[in-house]
Amino acid sequence: MHIYLPIAEVSIPAELFLGMALMVGFISGVFGVGGGFILTPLLIFSGIPPAVAVATQSNQLVASSITGVLGHLRQGNVDIKLGLVMLAGSSLGSIVGIFLFSLLKYLGQIDVVIAVSYVSMLSVIGSLMLIDVINARLKIVKPKEGRERSWYRKLNERLPYKMRFNRSRIYISALMPAGIGFVGGMLTAVMGVGGGFILVPAMIYMLRMSPLMVAGTSLFQIIFTSAFTTILHAIVNKSVDMLLAVILVVGGAMGAQFGVRFAKYVSGIQARTALSLMILAVAVRLAVDLVVEPEQIYSIVVRG
Repeated sequence: MHIYLPIAEVSIPAELFLGMALMVGFISGVFGVGGGFILTPLLIFSGIPPAVAVATQSNQLVASSITGVLGHLRQGNVDIKLGLVMLAGSSLGSIVGIFLFSLLKYLGQIDVVIAVSYVSMLSVIGSLMLIDVINARLKIVKPKEGRERSWYRKLNERLPYKMRFNRSRIYISALMPAGIGFVGGMLTAVMGVGGGFILVPAMIYMLRMSPLMVAGTSLFQIIFTSAFTTILHAIVNKSVDMLLAVILVVGGAMGAQFGVRFAKYVSGIQARTALSLMILAVAVRLAVDLVVEPEQIYSIVVRG
């Protein structure tokens, strides 16, 4: 069944997009990421304008993250105190990101910036995660591990505003999770991602949290950041297609529940391997689109 999207100005098969949202919701529940780094490129590949894809799919992030968090709350894998600290930073980052998005859209460069940003960040993050997985599987001990721990301790000692997060069993400066949240908020506004593919590795390697606690806490933070960003996009850029959002929300909510139940059967190294390969696959697909000549070289945009 085809339906017409008034904001995106395209006709789409509803079943296909519902299936995409279902798959992304499942990934969100398993890995503790919002899934935007996969859903946004999929929407763009399917013919949705990048600006509309970025703004609209944040609704799906809210739905899949809520259902995912409920599952993790029942298992005790959410550090609410840490999530609130990250939320303070992400709210500020979202505001900065929205104005940057509006500026790029006005200059007509938003499509290129979104594509290049995805290729760059996903390539780096996916490669680092894959290298770490290979080292773990081969049981290779890094010679600089002692230096890394020393660097981490020195940074944590120098930063002010120390807080104890009992649920995560860590004692760190509040500026560290707030800073990570700030970056995640900017990514949500500019790239249409929950920031999970940044938040999850940063929380594991910088905050020294357990993978299960990271999954629940990152989703908790993504809920409010994505909701706030969606409201700002609707008010400032008017690029949220609610009809598409409903389809993505329904599919994402259903998929996340299955993902949370499946997560307990997946080991940490298996989850990191699958996530790194998916990130690299999306990066390669976007890179190909950047160098291949499009079917329509020119486009006309009418400014109201």
